[in-house]
Parts: sequence; structure tokens; C-alpha cells
Amino acid sequence: MAEEFGTVIIGAGIGGGTVVEALREAGYAASIALIGADPAAPYYRPDLSKKVMLEGSDPAESALRGEDWYAAHDVTTRFGTTVTALDAKNRTLTLDDGETVTYGQAILATGSTPRVLDVPGADLGNIHTLRDAGDAVAIRSQFGQGKKVVIIGGGWIGLEVAAAASTNGCDVTVVLHSTPPLRAALGDEIGEYFQDLHEKNGVEFRTNVETTGFTGDKAVDTVQTSAGDIPADLVVVGIGADPTIDLATAAGLTTDNGVVVDENMRTSEQNIFAIGDIAAAQNTLLDERLRVEHWDNAVRQAEVAAATISGGAKEYDWQPYFYTDQFDLGMEYVGHGSGDDDVVIRGDKSSGEFLVFWTRGGTVTAAMNVNVWDCSDELRALVGKSVSAARLQDESVPVGEL
Repeated sequence: MAEEFGTVIIGAGIGGGTVVEALREAGYAASIALIGADPAAPYYRPDLSKKVMLEGSDPAESALRGEDWYAAHDVTTRFGTTVTALDAKNRTLTLDDGETVTYGQAILATGSTPRVLDVPGADLGNIHTLRDAGDAVAIRSQFGQGKKVVIIGGGWIGLEVAAAASTNGCDVTVVLHSTPPLRAALGDEIGEYFQDLHEKNGVEFRTNVETTGFTGDKAVDTVQTSAGDIPADLVVVGIGADPTIDLATAAGLTTDNGVVVDENMRTSEQNIFAIGDIAAAQNTLLDERLRVEHWDNAVRQAEVAAATISGGAKEYDWQPYFYTDQFDLGMEYVGHGSGDDDVVIRGDKSSGEFLVFWTRGGTVTAAMNVNVWDCSDELRALVGKSVSAARLQDESVPVGEL
């Protein structure tokens, strides 16, 4: 006989773990099951490319809660378990061991799947993507003085891994098919700033080249590119990720660059919700549909879904936010800008402490603080306002008065 639950969360990452907490904090008394393919209880995934990679910390230190918390709050957990089928009509889930589970509401929090390279030699050892704690530990274990580390891709994960590897004595090469890194998100000027930061710390960039293959015996020893071979002891592929929406698609839910949800995280099936990386959600503040792959978004959407289920009144009404730490640079970004927006710098970039604004038609679309703290609320308040470039640059005007 199938187990029955009031709410089942599929995906035990940051979003899934937060839903469970938010439901119980809201007084939701029905039974809850938390099912996730990762063998570990929910943990703070941003730590993988930061604390775990940089410092070698134990991923267990980044757990949202100890495993005993779930039992104490009457939450049934199935870690290391994959949901293989979702039957929206009959409200049932099939697990990889053949067990069937029924639900009143289901929340999809399945995250994203890293892209891989379809080139010769891609199945050799020591070629990794970074998605979970096991990946992070495997990559970090191979860091060492003089180890040759090649990063394919120059997004946030790629650059954070590059910084961690370089800090730990590795000889790091970043391979990009275009230049500069982060251009799509930040534009040329700030992308070049990040590249310069890495180069000053010994990271080499190979730009405007394609990765064509890998060679080695059992493990990789060479990365083949359109501009020549690169020796490698370790390769990390960071070329983006795709939303993991197989279950939703097979169940007949509406999808469009993710699982389509409204401002309350409801899918096209009223008793199924989706949050986090997979959610193409209606943002009421920006009046557009967004899919955002950052932890802050997953946490806050989890709280919205929990509120909707338990009778609350939250909705998706905030600006996207993310942060990064690389070498001596720490930054926070808020908004929804584009690499093609106009860039306005407040302060001196060479000092390592400055603010950046992205504007479109005179309206601030995003803002970033670089090693300047305690101003994120003021920056958030500026997004969506019309402010002249001259005023944004004028350091005599306090940020809170812009």
C-alpha cells in the first residue's frame, strides 16, 4: 500500500529543505516527505565552490539542519532516492525502488543539471562538473602545489573554482570560447575586471578557443583545443546548467525554459508547485517571467510555496540577488541587468572598492557592490529608478540619497 503524505517535496537541496522548515514554522500539521537524490540532508550549496573548495571544509558543516531535526519535526526523509515518475492525475510518485507515494500537494525542487562536453575523451577520469558535495570533495582532493588544473568555461562556478585552485597552489588555466568571462551577465568592462583580477593572481586565460577533446590513459592528461593542447591533471567543466524538468515534462506540466509557475509558485496543476532553478516564475515586481539559478531565489521561493500551502499571502516580488568571493574580492549583485546595458562606475576600480550600476534608458536595472559593505539595501532600492549617470557617479551624494 502506498504511503500517503499531505505534502511531498521532490528535491532535497536548499529550496526543498527551506520549504520543510517554512511549512512547520507556519503551523502546517499534515504529514511531509522530503525526497532527494543527494545522499545528504539539505545543505548550503554555495559553500561548495567557496568554503569546501577554498578551505577544504567538510560539507556536513554546511547542513541546513542536523538529520535529527527532520525526525523531530515529523518529516519523513528519503535521501539518496530518485523519483522516477509523477502522476499528476492520481497524485502519485514512483520511487527508484519501485515504491509508490501519494500526496496532497507536491513541490518540485529538482534544481539543475550541469552541461557536459560531447567531445572525444570526455569520459576520462579527473574530468568533473560541480553540482553536489561529492563533486566538491572529489575536486578539492586533487588540489596541490603545481597541479595543472584546467577550467572549461568562465561563469561564476568556473571562476570560483579557478580562484580556489589557484589559492591552493595549482597552476590554473581557464578556457573560454569568447571573451571576457561573465560578459553576458556583467558586460565587457566588468568582465575584463574579473579576468584581470584572476590574471594578477596567476590564472592564465585561453580565450576565443573551443575545447575539442581530452586525451589520457585512464585519467585526463591533456585538454585539446582549437588553439593547441593544454596539459591537465584535473579538469572542471563549468559551461552552464539546464533545469532538471524531466518529471514535470513527463507529467504534462506546462514548461517554457523551466516549469511555468505563477507568482505563488503554482504550476499548471493547482496542487503541484515548483521552486528554485527550475521555476520560470511570474515576478510581480518586474512584471515578467524569470528563471533564476541562485540560492537566494530558491530560499525565498520556497517560503512563498510554503505560505501558499499553509494559507499565507507571500508572492514572488523581489529583485534577483547573488554574491561571489574570489581572491580578495567580495561582491553582491542585485537586480536583473544585461551585459548589454550601460555601465556606470562609482569609485575607483583600481582601489578594489567601488560600486557598479547597470542602466537602460536611464533606468537602473542592476547594481553591484565590490568590497563596499552595508549598502545592499540602498542599492536594492535604486533598481528600477531613473537616475542620471552623473549622479550615480557622484560620490558626494550618499548612496541612500540617489
